[in-house]
Amino acid sequence: MTAPDSSTSTDPIRVAVLGAGGKMGRYAVQAVAEAPDLELVAELGSADPLQRMLDAGASHVLDLTVPQVSPENVAFAVENGLHAVVGTSGWSDERRARLRDRLADHPEVGVLIAPNFSVGSVLASAFAAQAAKHFPSVEIIEMHHPDKVDAPSGTAVRTAGLIADARSGAGVGPSPDATTHDPDGARGALVDGVRVHAVRLRGLEAHQEVLLGGPGEQLVLRHDAFDRKAYMPGVLLGLRTVASRPGLAYGLDAYLDLG
Repeated sequence: MTAPDSSTSTDPIRVAVLGAGGKMGRYAVQAVAEAPDLELVAELGSADPLQRMLDAGASHVLDLTVPQVSPENVAFAVENGLHAVVGTSGWSDERRARLRDRLADHPEVGVLIAPNFSVGSVLASAFAAQAAKHFPSVEIIEMHHPDKVDAPSGTAVRTAGLIADARSGAGVGPSPDATTHDPDGARGALVDGVRVHAVRLRGLEAHQEVLLGGPGEQLVLRHDAFDRKAYMPGVLLGLRTVASRPGLAYGLDAYLDLG
């Protein structure tokens, strides 16, 4: 089965939402239903068979489930020629490598895995990576509501990776740190050589600060998402673009013109 190419078709993009009953899923269902160029054809929960997507005639899958089942959902989509946009965390390097191998047998299918759908957050991470080439010190503080199950956040991991790549390419060494005794892990997690500190606090939604320091100065890049509506423009961008970008894209920045 080959999904229609929405980049050339004037028909609405037929979308199935997985995890439709979740906090993010409910917003996505409304956003897809209200978009004039998209058609919501299926809403699936955890107990619903994936075959329902095919029976509904979906061409695109929006996966907003949990890390335990997301790879299986995406594999099903790829094997059946459906383009997939994924907002579920837990997509490690190993999982993405296996997905690339699977996509090699389905070169017409596009998949986007987005650690964060907020355009502002994606831009902030990209700006931080550029700035980190010019400062000896960099650390990340990510702050979320206490119902979040993973730490550090996927956005923080993605930001740390971008920063590490930029600094490596520019020949910038590790941030200076004389700490030799930290039995309780007060210095935070070390992600790709970048310190990441996770805060879980009632009243927060999703917030991240990248702190960059040099002699006599500090630069702080902060992004705040106060409502899940902030993610919907990125979700719609992913659904509208993925069919025209076969293969695997990691990060919404792959669909933005960031030079």
